Amino acid sequence: MSVRVVQTKPFEGQKPGTSGLRKKVPVFQQPNYVENFVQAIFDSLEGFAGQTLVVGGDGRYHNREAIQTILRMAAANGFGRILVGQGGLLSTPAASCVIRAKGAFGGIILSASHNPGGPHGDFGIKYNIGNGGPAPEKITDAIFAHTQTMREYKTLDAPDLDLERIGTQQLGDATVEVIDPVADYLALMRTLIDFDALRKLFAGGFRMRFDAMHAATGPYAKAILEGELGAPAGTVVNGTPLPDFGGHHPDPNLVHAKELYDLMMGAGAPDFGAASDGDGDRNLIIGRGIFITPSDSLALLAANAHLAPGYARGLKGVARSMPTSGASDRVAEKLGIGSYETPTGWKFFGNLLDAGMATICGEESAGTGSDHVREKDGLWAVLLWLNVLAARGEPAKDIVQAHWREYGRNYYTRHDYEEVESDAANALMAALRARLTDLPGSRVGDAEVKAADDFAYTDPVDGSVSRSQGIRVLFADGSRIVYRLSGTGTAGATLRVYIERFEPDPARHDEDTQAILRPLITIADQLAGIRARTGRGEPSVIT
Repeated sequence: MSVRVVQTKPFEGQKPGTSGLRKKVPVFQQPNYVENFVQAIFDSLEGFAGQTLVVGGDGRYHNREAIQTILRMAAANGFGRILVGQGGLLSTPAASCVIRAKGAFGGIILSASHNPGGPHGDFGIKYNIGNGGPAPEKITDAIFAHTQTMREYKTLDAPDLDLERIGTQQLGDATVEVIDPVADYLALMRTLIDFDALRKLFAGGFRMRFDAMHAATGPYAKAILEGELGAPAGTVVNGTPLPDFGGHHPDPNLVHAKELYDLMMGAGAPDFGAASDGDGDRNLIIGRGIFITPSDSLALLAANAHLAPGYARGLKGVARSMPTSGASDRVAEKLGIGSYETPTGWKFFGNLLDAGMATICGEESAGTGSDHVREKDGLWAVLLWLNVLAARGEPAKDIVQAHWREYGRNYYTRHDYEEVESDAANALMAALRARLTDLPGSRVGDAEVKAADDFAYTDPVDGSVSRSQGIRVLFADGSRIVYRLSGTGTAGATLRVYIERFEPDPARHDEDTQAILRPLITIADQLAGIRARTGRGEPSVIT
């Protein structure tokens, strides 16, 4: 079995970010497309000869085919040991866990996160470094540079491996080990969460619904919730990963998980509801009769994490992405620990976690995690919530309302305008940036603008500076509107508008979020000219 060097040409691909390279499936199916990008990854790395590489994905369409290609190329390029999840499956947080647990050099994760799958859906490839986290910018820059100049890639002439059989197989000079995708992750969760308390919780009649959305988290949730913890069979629904996610959109929000939301708001609802996304790194938390926003969930987990064994000694700090509400800031202040506001992107959290400056991190886009891995982790967030419920012996709604009484409530919403024409979206942001110096002191409707900026971040660990991370408009009453373009889609641009108002008065904590924020929602459109510039009268998704 010899190494074959294949001549190729540079390819035109987007510059990969921490989410890697994302395109439609037919793009990745083009001849040499996967090979070129994977070789660019290897060419950007040094010192991996004989080292361990972790490979896995979320099971979406083209996952298995791409993994076979990657295995042959990893062996041809000199990796000595390759760990791959059974059936090619590894959730993103589990891949981070395996990289860290096995001391791997790094890992290649195949996923397009919460984006749709199927033959015409989305696909993605990203590289994670030895700490288990997404590759930093210096590596993604190097990968992109290699895609523009490469002339060949290395592979083996070898048949496909059996990815269903756990155990070792030889591939050239490399050993490929098919691993149980759940085992290392389950072992880690046992050290963080009070499994005995959760077993008692379910044995006492506690009912929950976990919607795995036919995505990567299904096998993990079944093994842990129904297997390890004794939750009744059927607690996990849509638990079998499917290449097209059952024809659904695996994004755990109130639009795509509406069936779960309706169940939790109706008569006879279970005690607790949750969902996770395509690759298992995002979460949706719903108590009986109450949707808990990701921003509030971060704050509540930070305030109650000490109830779980893994965090009994307290937290070192709490970090949130800039668009996430300020609810967690007040928790950190009361706990007397560090509070960090970073750009969107888990790599910024990774620096803080590695430096021991933060323990729990979160993004308003339903990503929450801690220093146990270097990715956000949907199922971990659900398990920590269950630990809090078991320890406090109260319904989720009561816990949330008690938190608001103590800390105040951040009314918060995100309006997504998906697949906006890119030129129109960029022009909207450019026009806002041009007005930043004129906005402070002005009035929009009944609101006075106190400050406006284009968020910039100086990393307290490595000193790097990240600019143009989102436009913030801050009002005199403490409210704010944030505008940013998201890079997680594969078509057009997604304009995200975040609207927030802090309410300290408990008498006003039960008002409807969209109603109480309606004046700010109107101002958000007026300031940016969303309707006029994009032609969109309503957002695609409201969360």
